[in-house]
Amino acid sequence: MSEDAELQAEEIEVLKSIYEGDDNFKQVDSKTYQYKYVDGDKSFILEISWGPNYPTEKPKLNMDIFYNQHILPIVKEKTLEIVNVEAEQWLGCAMTYTLFECLKEKVSELLAEQTEEVVISSRVEKITIEDQGEVESTKKEKKEHLTKAQKRRAWDKAEVGRGGEKPRGWDWVDIVKHLSQAPHQPTS
Repeated sequence: MSEDAELQAEEIEVLKSIYEGDDNFKQVDSKTYQYKYVDGDKSFILEISWGPNYPTEKPKLNMDIFYNQHILPIVKEKTLEIVNVEAEQWLGCAMTYTLFECLKEKVSELLAEQTEEVVISSRVEKITIEDQGEVESTKKEKKEHLTKAQKRRAWDKAEVGRGGEKPRGWDWVDIVKHLSQAPHQPTS
């Protein structure tokens, strides 16, 4: 077993013992870990993935996960910048816990820039308004609604085939209905 693999195995044990019972910590697989940072009603998740040479090389830091879709790009950039600077200092050492903890102190500061007004305005910019003239011309024409009597007459006309004859079997439903109503005769 290589030295990096031994350090990774030790770090897994340490992370499990430290974060046992912490609902914000999640082990996705043997080399990927997530931590959810919460400040009031705002939150984000940082994901750390180890490469084969971790901890002698920096882990992959990821904030482009579905949960973080509401986070502004500037907040993501600042968060990753802080964690990258911290990771540079800890090369060669187990650093996942340290990276998660360094953000805990700065969550309020980072999420202060995450304002709901900014999120709403950035989404509104993407909406385009169509010209009213085009909208009116694309309206569908309404179908003519028939009364019951009109529908019945149309149905009766459709049932009569060529030459004024009704199609074969047009009254079969009535025969089946009649037979189902007849009293059953016990067989001897």
